[in-house]
Amino acid sequence: MAYATSSLPLLVGLRYTLSRRSNRFISVVSAISMLGLAIGVASLIVVLSVMNGFAGELRGRILAVVPHAFVGHDSGQLADWQSAQRQLETLSGVLGAAPYLESKVLMRWQGAIMGAAVTAIDAQAEQKVSEVAGHMLTGELSDLDDTRFGVIVGSLLLDALGADVGDRIELIFPQFRVTPLGTFPRSKRFTVIGRFQVGAQLDSQQAFIALGDGQKVLGTGDRVHGLRVRLDDLFSAPERLGDLRAAVGEGAVARDWTTSQGSLFQSIKMEKIMIGVLLMCVIGVAAFNIVSTLSMAVAEKRGDIAVLRTMGLSSARVTAIFLVQGMTIAGAGITVGATLGVLLASYISPLATFLERSLGLQVFDPQVYFIAHIPSVLDAGDVMITCLVALMLSLLAAAYPAWRASRIAPAEVLRYAI
Repeated sequence: MAYATSSLPLLVGLRYTLSRRSNRFISVVSAISMLGLAIGVASLIVVLSVMNGFAGELRGRILAVVPHAFVGHDSGQLADWQSAQRQLETLSGVLGAAPYLESKVLMRWQGAIMGAAVTAIDAQAEQKVSEVAGHMLTGELSDLDDTRFGVIVGSLLLDALGADVGDRIELIFPQFRVTPLGTFPRSKRFTVIGRFQVGAQLDSQQAFIALGDGQKVLGTGDRVHGLRVRLDDLFSAPERLGDLRAAVGEGAVARDWTTSQGSLFQSIKMEKIMIGVLLMCVIGVAAFNIVSTLSMAVAEKRGDIAVLRTMGLSSARVTAIFLVQGMTIAGAGITVGATLGVLLASYISPLATFLERSLGLQVFDPQVYFIAHIPSVLDAGDVMITCLVALMLSLLAAAYPAWRASRIAPAEVLRYAI
């Protein structure tokens, strides 16, 4: 008997929700509430998954060229960099270290001038810290040596200049030299020996020259600006900076990839949060449709409530009946939405490709966008948070009409019924 009494709110709530004899209009409103929740939940899961995909694509492409950490000296130049390189490579979690020099330059070719960032590297050591060698369109990274003054240029930057592999372009450095004719910036003609493409903004602003060539042009002698470091876990880079400085010794300074690229990924993260909040508002609107559904259900079931109260059912159990009804509607909508969202997020890329081919459209033109497809990375945490927030909003929406049902006075209802 106690079991039957305790399960009564659940049984009655489910009966009110699933009964075919209920008011047809209320059934339509309930269906609309479930549909709204399903669409809102599915949309949020798909959008968050696509944003995860874009962030992952950008991170992978940019960090294919940008190492995870940089170690230098507070004087601006690192003298005994060979010893520091060996010390760094002995650290646990460090996959490699490579020397570098970097400078902003102007590139000039037949009247066209473009600003760029030039990094002087050791081609052999660089392959330990970046994946530039795997993104070469023309030439090889190993072609960089100290004898030919060659340069490897990003594909978009080279196209903007109008130059091609084999052309000799002039690099103008921000260092000055004094001559009898006056003061002039350092400049040197380099032969384009290759082009790379990672599918990110770096294609339009980055170039590489040999370390020896950079030392000659910049006048640093045997010194370098620092060492580029690759870790086994890029997200651990901020926490590993202390170990990297300690390995190099007194006066060492270190920074990680978030210093130069972190603002981009923070912007993506903030955009993801804002879009999530906006779509959560859509779920909130759909969830609060439950208010109207339950309010009409309470008005329809006033007689039933009065009878149940006279039979000894407490006001708390009356509240529970309509909470069960509201959460059943919400649970059905959220379950359908989560299932649909997971399926769409998992197959959105091939689905988009199929639609493009069927309709003859092209969503992302590879001539305009770095990423020519729709990437998607489904995160179980995003799905769980979306469903939990939708359930909480639905519970809040169901609470008020359920409480109103518990305040119905049985004597007043039965008096007017008689």
